[in-house]
Amino acid sequence: MSFIQIKNISQSFGKKIKTQVLKNVSFEIPTNTSLAILGKSGSGKSTLLNIMSGLIRPDEGEVLYDGKNLFNGKKDPYKFRNQKIGLVFQSFHLQPNNTVFENVFLPLEIAGKTGKEAKEKVKYILEMVGLEDKLKEKTVNLSGGQKQRVAIARSLVNDPQIIFADEPTGNLDTETSEQIIQVLFDIQQKLKTTLIIITHDESVAERCQHGIYLKDGVVQSYDSFN
Repeated sequence: MSFIQIKNISQSFGKKIKTQVLKNVSFEIPTNTSLAILGKSGSGKSTLLNIMSGLIRPDEGEVLYDGKNLFNGKKDPYKFRNQKIGLVFQSFHLQPNNTVFENVFLPLEIAGKTGKEAKEKVKYILEMVGLEDKLKEKTVNLSGGQKQRVAIARSLVNDPQIIFADEPTGNLDTETSEQIIQVLFDIQQKLKTTLIIITHDESVAERCQHGIYLKDGVVQSYDSFN
């Protein structure tokens, strides 16, 4: 059985005039693999990622992880997000006046893990992304590439099974973008996670094992690149 199954997902926005963003989207993702979601602006990529990560409840359809529906019942699946999912956004979403350590430590604090072992885990993850020397630095003082590394570290600290990255290089220059993409793929290989990247960059997509092309909210193709 595939690790992630997307079944007949449809999503619209608006009250009086509804705009359908996703139309009967279905596909499967094996475990410990990498997937690119491609498409032009407005194709539904970010909406699909938000549904897959439990941030948005779909109008119709199911998101299954190991056969279990993420949206089973009316409760927000926040516990699943905190324990199983790592999110990396284009705009970083860091606390600017908090230190690098504090930003990465936050998911552990939310999960009630505040002991010595948790603090050592933060240091280990920051070393993994090359920021072991920035523990006490406020994130407002970091470069864009460093901020994105902090965001990646924060997404990893709870040992997620899946990392979702929404245009993770969108605010970065070419050289820094290549470094960040390399970090993501190195981590995916090292930790054996499932990596899902939203991107408009085909060179990034071709580094993934699979790719989904969205057009006007419809899956046009599901390809294996490797």
